[in-house]
Amino acid sequence: MEQPLSRLEQFRFADIERLVKFAEHRHRELLELDQPVVLLCDRDPVQFLAGFVAACSAPCQLFLCNPDWGETEWQQVFALVAPTLIWGASEVAETLESPLNPLRVGDFDFNRQLLEAKTLVMIPTGGTSGRIRFAMHTWETLSASVQGFCHYFEVESIHSLCVLPLYHVSGLMQFMRSFLTGGTFITQSWKTLETQFDPQDFFISLVPTQLQQLIRHWDWLARFKTILLGGAPAWSDLLQQARSRSLPIAPTYGMTETASQIATLKPADFLSGIQCCGRVLPHAEITIVDHKLSIQAKSLMLGYYPNLLTEPKLDPDDLGYFDDRGFLHLIGRDSNKIISGGENIFPIEVEAAVRSTNLVQDVHVLGTPDPIWGQSVTAVFVPSDETITIAQLKTALKPRLTAFKHPKRWVKVDQIPRTAQGKIQRDRIEEILK
Repeated sequence: MEQPLSRLEQFRFADIERLVKFAEHRHRELLELDQPVVLLCDRDPVQFLAGFVAACSAPCQLFLCNPDWGETEWQQVFALVAPTLIWGASEVAETLESPLNPLRVGDFDFNRQLLEAKTLVMIPTGGTSGRIRFAMHTWETLSASVQGFCHYFEVESIHSLCVLPLYHVSGLMQFMRSFLTGGTFITQSWKTLETQFDPQDFFISLVPTQLQQLIRHWDWLARFKTILLGGAPAWSDLLQQARSRSLPIAPTYGMTETASQIATLKPADFLSGIQCCGRVLPHAEITIVDHKLSIQAKSLMLGYYPNLLTEPKLDPDDLGYFDDRGFLHLIGRDSNKIISGGENIFPIEVEAAVRSTNLVQDVHVLGTPDPIWGQSVTAVFVPSDETITIAQLKTALKPRLTAFKHPKRWVKVDQIPRTAQGKIQRDRIEEILK
């Protein structure tokens, strides 16, 4: 395998000289230590990428971290990881006790794994539930995802405009695709996007809430080669708006554990009216029994730090099915299923119906305890304007959804707490509902 550090000067990046210089500095720093444990939380994208490339060129364990984590999240990290080095700065992390220690072996044979993989890349996941875990990846699992992507989209060189966090799998894999294929990589803040350059040959990854905000630039978005859409389920009205503007949307299904997408609907199929997750990418395999998904993939993580998977497969919480064309359709998450009066209700269906009324900007549906029904359907929503009433919502929803699926409780809020990837922050939702 060619060393990542040696590929840098072939990489097309606006600040390549600073990236190369800083990566070489970080690499020398690593070589002075014996199998270091590194926490990477740089806000500067050049320094973040330099640290990532340097770490992947030397035997170490690299933990990607969000510099904006709060005290609870950093306490979880420091309870799990004893770092040798911390690259980057977090105001909260610096206030906590984080002594720099040698390698913590725990239940995992890192010496054996490092001999085989050289570098272990730990990517955070699960923060929305209030409990951070790290999915353990290697250069090989990340590369397998890139190879599957190239084969599926029939491209050799991938140009990426990245507006998602680099510490998250959705941002990191955009860098990996461009880096490994000799493409151009541009990183910007999605809130201050520069829409002057021509994105004709570029891929961009968005979560649904970002697409909703950016769709006003539809004429610019329509020029992208592909707009990968994932992170959270997109609602029908948003997809219809995108389709009416001929946006090259590619809805995806994937996760941190599989190094991003393992199923994708191609833009041509999306624009023809098909609404699903598309076909499985060539590096992965999904089997479904009783609507329950099971995943095998060359890009599959080794396990959750510090434990290896007991089998080379992953059984996620997702429920779905394949249609007769081989397209994957998701029903929802098994753990999110609401059982009310003996009836199964999936929040994703209720949310889609509520959004289709065009009376809300955002909505999150969940089950809450009910002494009579076991659970009742609860909708936390942001109205489209202040004049919208719950009575109007109930009236508009009546012809769109079976009666037992209607929310029994409506909670109006100014904003639904979501992560940068558009996922619900469940601990904050619980606070709202108290």
